[in-house]
Amino acid sequence: MTTQALVPLDPSWPRMTLAQTEALLTAPNAKFEMETVNIRGIPTRVWKNAPPSLRFLAQAVRAHGDRVFTVYQDERVTYEANWRATTQLANRLWEMGVRKGDRVAVAMRNLPEWPVAFFAAASIGAIVVPLNAWWVGEELEYGLRDSGTKVAILDGQRHERLLSHYDNLPELERVIVARARGPIEGPRFSRLEVLIGTPHDWAGLDDMPLPDVAVGPEDDATIFYTSGTTGMSKGALGTNRNICSNIVTSGYVQARAMLRRGETPGEPEPKVSLLVIPLFHVTACSAALMSAIVSGSTVIFMRKWDPVEAMQIIEREKVQFTGGVPTIAWQLLEHPDRDKYDLSSLDTISYGGAPSAPELVKRIYEEFGALPGNGWGMTETMATVTQHSGEDYLNRPTSCGPAVPVAELKIMARDGTSELPVGEVGELWASGPMIVKCYWNKPEASAETFVNGWVRTGDLAKLDEEGFCYIVDRAKDIVIRGGENIYSSEVEDVLYAHPAVTDCALIGIPHRTLGEEPVAVVHLQPGTSASVEDLQQWVGQHLAAFKVPVAIKFTDEVLPRNANGKILKTDLRGMFEEEAA
Repeated sequence: MTTQALVPLDPSWPRMTLAQTEALLTAPNAKFEMETVNIRGIPTRVWKNAPPSLRFLAQAVRAHGDRVFTVYQDERVTYEANWRATTQLANRLWEMGVRKGDRVAVAMRNLPEWPVAFFAAASIGAIVVPLNAWWVGEELEYGLRDSGTKVAILDGQRHERLLSHYDNLPELERVIVARARGPIEGPRFSRLEVLIGTPHDWAGLDDMPLPDVAVGPEDDATIFYTSGTTGMSKGALGTNRNICSNIVTSGYVQARAMLRRGETPGEPEPKVSLLVIPLFHVTACSAALMSAIVSGSTVIFMRKWDPVEAMQIIEREKVQFTGGVPTIAWQLLEHPDRDKYDLSSLDTISYGGAPSAPELVKRIYEEFGALPGNGWGMTETMATVTQHSGEDYLNRPTSCGPAVPVAELKIMARDGTSELPVGEVGELWASGPMIVKCYWNKPEASAETFVNGWVRTGDLAKLDEEGFCYIVDRAKDIVIRGGENIYSSEVEDVLYAHPAVTDCALIGIPHRTLGEEPVAVVHLQPGTSASVEDLQQWVGQHLAAFKVPVAIKFTDEVLPRNANGKILKTDLRGMFEEEAA
């Protein structure tokens, strides 16, 4: 496939082909050397030098000492202070009876307490369950119940959402609340500040050893929830190897880009990163946070995304890296006050999780002087499978990049029986050490999705001659709004529960900065009535706000269907031409 560069590049680029860079970087005894190991009976290519576990990683990054790890408003936590808080909480969890394989949920905003809770649980062999902090009480209850969570670590807002749901969760033995906004009462409730203090206190905590637990690469580590076309969220059960693989992958991608432009890769240098995507997503936790801590980088959290506040932080803290989803980049580029702030420290703006326009790639490079980055992954792959950065991305702005060396991609016929040749569109399958084990307690769904070490992604894609991947559509019925997955059937089930609704469909319409937005078509039962506002409020009572349709159209007839009874959603998109424009 031939493409035309969007911007002038060094005429000698690339200095090395993809194959040459991979051969050099992965050579025997090289930093990115690979080996083949047996994972659940399947020979799998892995990074030989990946950290063996999250416990090992937590201990290793303590070496960054007094370097600042997290920043949240006026709270600045060093790596040493974070370690002391982590070990203190790990010991408190151990005293509460948490053992290897028990589930510990974390549901809170991006706060300094989040990585402390995550690594405290993971370091004693517990399975960490990051829950979507945007979920309402019903959704949080489902995640806690489905995972069989033993201890939940929440912030005050999530605790308040669950107050009327705790009685439905008999397996939830203890609840630890950070930054509670009211009284905490009851034998199973504790304040995190009583257990380990506030972030301002952590540097003065005693230096405690972790409880003695053996944790290895194939031990279960996380359950990140995703949704399926059945409408019910599924927990993707990941191992320590799954999440630790991303650390080496991130370093490899940086080294590859440097070699292709003729530079000599060195050790990763600490950077200042503004992390604006939620840590309950694998993109933030597995891809961004894990690579940041290995390099000793500083990670800045915001209470809520606001472009002006973000620009103030970038200027004040000399932020070098940000992104997450295309929405963030668009809002920074197009804000009318952008010229009032010094954003020259930015050198990388990377994102994934939603479609992005080629225009965005060009503008990041030309207007910020920063290199754009993109990639493809999913909850079932613990984030990164392909990575696109620098000049490669500038030249192929519609691609999500080539697979990293430990991963494999193939394009399969929709029936899954045959592999398609280069350039043909089919379902994207992926394999590698980042692919999670299964869906938690859902054997039938697992059998459909995970096949002999491969994950059936549901994405329609094609590969070019050099292995660059192009996502062309999604086979799964999903809307991606600013990086957040909205599964149509989940919203449709809520609409169907309204007494006036007899037929409905949720579809996505294009949105320039968010990628897509959800809209709905509804047929009401004769003799009943409901307004757009009524139905939007109804959905908002049961689901997170980002899942509420931004527009709803009513039709006098039932919705069009094919011979198998499936709604013809393509026929419905024409009803929203004005909104899409």
